Amino acid sequence: MLRIAALLLALFAPLAATAQDQALLDLGASALTAEGRDRGRPRPMELRLTLSEPVPYRVFLLDGPPRLVVDMKGFDFGEAQPQQLFGADLVPAIRWGRFQRGWSRLVAELPGPYAVTQSALSTKAMQPVLRVALKPVKQEEFRPRASAAAALRNLPEPVAPVVKPEALADDRLIVAIDPGHGGIDPGALADGHSEAEIVLTVALAARDALERIGIGVVLTRSDDSFMGLESRMTAARLAGADLFLSLHADALPEGEAAGATIYTWDETANDAAAQLLAQRHERDDLLAGMDLTGTDDALAGVLMDLARTETQPRSENFAKFLASRMALAGIEMHRRPVKGARFSVLKSPDIPSVLLELGFLTDPTDRQHLTDPVWRGRMVNALVAAINGWARDEGARAVLLRQ
Repeated sequence: MLRIAALLLALFAPLAATAQDQALLDLGASALTAEGRDRGRPRPMELRLTLSEPVPYRVFLLDGPPRLVVDMKGFDFGEAQPQQLFGADLVPAIRWGRFQRGWSRLVAELPGPYAVTQSALSTKAMQPVLRVALKPVKQEEFRPRASAAAALRNLPEPVAPVVKPEALADDRLIVAIDPGHGGIDPGALADGHSEAEIVLTVALAARDALERIGIGVVLTRSDDSFMGLESRMTAARLAGADLFLSLHADALPEGEAAGATIYTWDETANDAAAQLLAQRHERDDLLAGMDLTGTDDALAGVLMDLARTETQPRSENFAKFLASRMALAGIEMHRRPVKGARFSVLKSPDIPSVLLELGFLTDPTDRQHLTDPVWRGRMVNALVAAINGWARDEGARAVLLRQ
């Protein structure tokens, strides 16, 4: 176990990148290679990353599916795209990007269980080279890291750590706005636009508009950084949020989805498009190196169900306000604008939560809207009106309950 642990926690490089300049990837001198030519079965592989300067790094494995994760401090992949890496087609999927403050991450989904046989950063050549050697093993020999929490234990705090706003008045509404994806996970891509970029633009504008009318706002991310699904809910809870609104602009096969769509939690939902989107969201987390294999114990499940009996009607009430205000603003919506879905980010039992697909990047009309500043302004106005109306309605309901 000590040998494996030593492999999983890589040693610091002899020299670190300077504070002013981040190390960069030499894509042309980097590659993923495999021994032999038999593609019918897993083969020993080697990942070779050529850097502009040496950096601290670590290497570990995750399960469900088997994944290799490489974290590097003081390093930036720049404009290089994973699909441009020589040999990227040797694995089912590969992704990289900024992960947390000062850290970048590469995640490669493996074709089966593997073991890390060697990880070393060589500084003998003109450019430092990080090599990670892998060999296929039997399932019982596979040694993934126990959990994502362990994987992140020694990483810095998230890019924008959330602190509960002490200065806000007790009666001030706090809304958590969650721009989906970010960093290593760009979300849907179309015509040079990324889902992560679009929803962040809308979230920042909505924050400014809400704060102008006295509503407190916390963003789960305020720049192009990654945060896992569970961390997004935790950030909202730490901020004392009264409402959680997750923003997306996803992709579905052409013709299957168009128009803004609002989702609330529904464990029994069987809508095919909603199921596909939920799978995409969780797969995005997997490809970003998160561990989603944990499950709630029976007691926790019962307590969450009890809490949700109060918050679920409030979530559905906000969804109605949102649909109404978007219609008044002339926002084109799906033929069924409000749906139930099993999105993990909506599972919070104590905070009313709604996921809004602003539109779908795969639909040409939606894409034109999503990239139009005027349309986005109308969407922001609709969000502000819906949140304000819902808050007033919730306040009136609370007064009635106290009488």
